[in-house]
Amino acid sequence: MKIAKNTVVTVNYKLSDAQDNLIEDGRQPMVYLHGGYENTLPKIEEELDGKEVGYSSIIQIEPDDAFGEYDPALVKVEPRSRLPEPLEVGMQFEGMPDGDDDEDAMIFTVTDIADDKVVLDGNHPLAGMALRFSLSVADVREATDEEIAHEHVHGAHGHHHGDEDDEGEEGDHVAIHPIH
Repeated sequence: MKIAKNTVVTVNYKLSDAQDNLIEDGRQPMVYLHGGYENTLPKIEEELDGKEVGYSSIIQIEPDDAFGEYDPALVKVEPRSRLPEPLEVGMQFEGMPDGDDDEDAMIFTVTDIADDKVVLDGNHPLAGMALRFSLSVADVREATDEEIAHEHVHGAHGHHHGDEDDEGEEGDHVAIHPIH
């Protein structure tokens, strides 16, 4: 079966930076609903469209087509007293950029703690990086009507409805996870 809109694609992958430094080894395959549902990067979908099981490729995706350029304006220094204890580098918090209530909430990662100040970074951990994906198509199947209606894969390696912690979790079915 060829990869096309409304097929579920299972891809074995490795993610590296442009210098071939390993970022993620893809121990779990990436499983996504193909066809513009934003379940993976558009350039990955473009590369795999029309391909079949067994197809392998290495592609490089520039920051503009991945997680964007690094934006220094998304780095904030906050008083430590505004954040809960215990506090560690790598912890993530939801917040508003520059306190603007009209904007969507963002995820900020603690990148440094010094005395009474904390550095919070709203950039995606892979922002500003060219990414190299080694891809190998392991399986392709027709999506179920429910998967198409929900715009994501259900079942193994996909999104599970009814999980206690699934309320409001937009990222639990995204193929690429930040490294903490």
